[in-house]
Amino acid sequence: MPEIQMPKLSDTMTEGTLVAWKKKKGDQISAGEVLAEIETDKATMEWESPEDGTLTEIYVQEGGKVNVGDRIAFIGGEGEEAPKEEEKKKEKEEKEEKPKAKEEEEKKEEKPKKGEQLKEETPTTEEKEEKKAAAPPKAEKKTEPEKPAPKIDKAEEARVKASPVARRIAAELGVDLSSVKGTGPEGRVTETDVRAAAKSKSVTPATKVPAAVKAGESARIQLSGMRKIIAQRLVESLGPVPHFYLSIDINAAPLMEAREELKSAGEGADAAKITVNDFVLKAAVQAALKVPRVNASFDGDAIVQYADIDLGIAVAIEDGLLTPVIRAAQNKSLREISELAKDLADRARNKRMKPEEFQGGTFTVSNLGGMGIDSFSAVINPPQGFILAVGRITKVPVVDDCDQIIVGRRMSLTMSCDHRVIDGALGAEYLKELRHLLENPALLLV
Repeated sequence: MPEIQMPKLSDTMTEGTLVAWKKKKGDQISAGEVLAEIETDKATMEWESPEDGTLTEIYVQEGGKVNVGDRIAFIGGEGEEAPKEEEKKKEKEEKEEKPKAKEEEEKKEEKPKKGEQLKEETPTTEEKEEKKAAAPPKAEKKTEPEKPAPKIDKAEEARVKASPVARRIAAELGVDLSSVKGTGPEGRVTETDVRAAAKSKSVTPATKVPAAVKAGESARIQLSGMRKIIAQRLVESLGPVPHFYLSIDINAAPLMEAREELKSAGEGADAAKITVNDFVLKAAVQAALKVPRVNASFDGDAIVQYADIDLGIAVAIEDGLLTPVIRAAQNKSLREISELAKDLADRARNKRMKPEEFQGGTFTVSNLGGMGIDSFSAVINPPQGFILAVGRITKVPVVDDCDQIIVGRRMSLTMSCDHRVIDGALGAEYLKELRHLLENPALLLV
């Protein structure tokens, strides 16, 4: 059976962190059974085994970072062992064969040269003198590096005999690999060896804090894979994508009334409550159906208009932000959108997302109303054409049809648009349709 490699669990993933093994060495595993938890650049998720067999070898310990495609484990059949020794023998043979091959090539090149010299040796005594004069410098070059040479060789051997993860951990903890005794095969230094050496020397990641930062007052926190990608994507978005913003305040009183009616009618003991955000999500989809040109993205020399509305939902998690996607949302009822949104958000917060559930999306809705934000402008998630930012419902004085000042309820919505895809008039048309649906929520129940 092939070795198990670090999978590519997102379109932008280049490396992953092995958060936890759910199985231990020697355990029997079935294909589809959860094998490990892996942190990608977007989320931490459970990863299922692609093979049946026995977990014969674990190459990467918990907390280790591995490039996509690098081996992390070996799942063998009955009586099958991980091909450790065979690989090492092959590597040694290849290393030994390379210098031999070079020597043979050099000898082949030297033979004709020697033949030429024999013919000319007798009459050309000047060449002999030149060779003798050239010999001392060669000896000097050899004698100069003779003393430090053993140290360089030892350092190289230490690096060769340390696993990639051990090297990374050693760099983070400030451990000199040449001083660590390896407990792996043939003295190979493992991550466990490095961490043990770090503890014995009281070396911790805190030693990486810059001199300008005082201990106990501030700390330098390394970016997680997710936070790195968020930073990268924001630069990619605000830099090349020409943003502009359109805002409206809608009358949220009908929306709140519809919500109360559903509540009083009894939504069912086993049914989750439909929230104001569910109404907004459904309205955002319906408005995009009415104005399909906003459901698009910029693609070089063309605009791609999508047939399906794949609705992204911004979900705040501990490490940053995820946008799980409701596929073909135009075919979903208000209840279905509500249930899917809650399920996706719950699994996003508990790091149980599947890669396909947060990739893609034709536009996104971000709601910070529940956190007390009145209004805000969101950054577009490329290559999407827009993102809708939703604020909280507030009580404000308004003038009614009889010119009387009454207490009204208003909600702010801001549409961030990619000007290459959506012009001001097109964005205004979409927001007009969105306002109509939210101020007449009965239309969303049909």
